Amino acid sequence: MSLVRRATAEDAEEVLRLRQVMIDSVHSPGSGTDWHVQSLPTLRDRLADADGNFAAFVVEHPERPGALAALVAGTVEYRIGKAGNPHGRTGYVFSVATDPDARRRGYARACMAELLEWFRERGVGQVDLTASEDAEPLYVALGFARRKDPFMRLTF
Repeated sequence: MSLVRRATAEDAEEVLRLRQVMIDSVHSPGSGTDWHVQSLPTLRDRLADADGNFAAFVVEHPERPGALAALVAGTVEYRIGKAGNPHGRTGYVFSVATDPDARRRGYARACMAELLEWFRERGVGQVDLTASEDAEPLYVALGFARRKDPFMRLTF
């Protein structure tokens, strides 16, 4: 039996907690959690929609009942097809996080394997993610390759 399961609406608060762990590890800690209250209803709705284009996979914390040890989330997006992905289904991985006291146990890898299978089942032709330096070896081991990309962002 796998340690990994699909997250449900009941996991929403813990999913947000682990997302904050990821945010704090990439950006300077202390960005605040005020946004959690506003995010919680939307996240619960998305986690409750088992047929939607969003999924999160989690591992329960072995030493803390009710807590999660690891999280991986992703979405399926449509982009106009191209060579190598003619149907345009693209997976995007985000919020890969492991609780600091549960690291080095393979939980993130196991969650990633489940998410990648979820993408395959949906006919995704490519999967994108942004990798921190610390996480890059995991992604390389799963077959991801670093790209030079002129990625830009506009925030409203």
